[in-house]
Amino acid sequence: MGQDRRLDVLRAIVEDYVHTREPVGSKALVERHSLGVSPATIRNDMAVLEESGLIHQPHTSAGRVPTDKGYRLFVDQISTLKPLSTAERRAIQHLLEGAVDLDDVVERTVRLLSHLTHQVAVVQYPSLRNSALRHIELVPLSERRLLIVIITDSGRVEQRAIEVETPLDPVVVAELRARINAGSIGRRVADIGTGLEDTTRKFAPEHRPLVASVIEVLSETLRMDAEDRIVMAGTANLARSDLDFPRTIGPVLEALEEQVVLLKLLHEMGEDDSVGVSIGEENRHEALSEASIVATAYGGGSGEGVARLGVLGPTRMDYASTMSSVRAVARYLSRILTG
Repeated sequence: MGQDRRLDVLRAIVEDYVHTREPVGSKALVERHSLGVSPATIRNDMAVLEESGLIHQPHTSAGRVPTDKGYRLFVDQISTLKPLSTAERRAIQHLLEGAVDLDDVVERTVRLLSHLTHQVAVVQYPSLRNSALRHIELVPLSERRLLIVIITDSGRVEQRAIEVETPLDPVVVAELRARINAGSIGRRVADIGTGLEDTTRKFAPEHRPLVASVIEVLSETLRMDAEDRIVMAGTANLARSDLDFPRTIGPVLEALEEQVVLLKLLHEMGEDDSVGVSIGEENRHEALSEASIVATAYGGGSGEGVARLGVLGPTRMDYASTMSSVRAVARYLSRILTG
């Protein structure tokens, strides 16, 4: 019973500190929350929480603020995420469904996520190798120039143009297109390359140079590690939260400029569609030791994602609302890309 009550006290401290940015005292807890116990009991509970490293006193005669450990316990106790309001859901749906292409939908998503959470939003472009192939098109541009178009189920489009030595034969191009699509549609891009190896031998010798060139370019493109593109929005939100970074906000901004750092952190948070939270020192990057990241995967099916999105902000964050927003935006984005 005492443990449950102390969790309630910790939850109240986190919620008040997030809302007010002021250290929370026992008197404020009594006035703002119906904890059902005396002020003396609350003070005793706060002493136990402090001894456990869940809260600390920033300076003498002040109230208490949560530690990274306290935030972690608070986040772990969030059993269900509150749904967004009807207005918020309609706004997400309306904004994302108005996108005209993948670049547009990614830009809209990152701006929307930043607006909903008031944090820095990060959206990774859909991974090519984790996507499934929707269609491959071969388009003759001239007598000796061919455009190869790769379209995935995540909405990603890759284009490559090649020059050939002999004039293109429309019949051969059509047959090659059909054979490639027949063995590739619906398969994960990462698994397609090996299935193309025998394609060249199925054509007459005089057409094999063309086929080999197409297969080579196609295989090289499919082997690309296309997970190094991210888009950010809301960096100005950090400036408004500069008081939440006791040392300086500079290192955080520098870390944001290093896309490799952000991608590594997103990868470490898992590839399924659950919402992950990395708090303070858990980030394993000194510049982000006073920041938290909330992220999840999007796209794909069966709980797997083709890329990730999330937000970064100070550890003094409204975790419940932020987690709800991240999950909702990811789900809408997945529906649009796979619909």
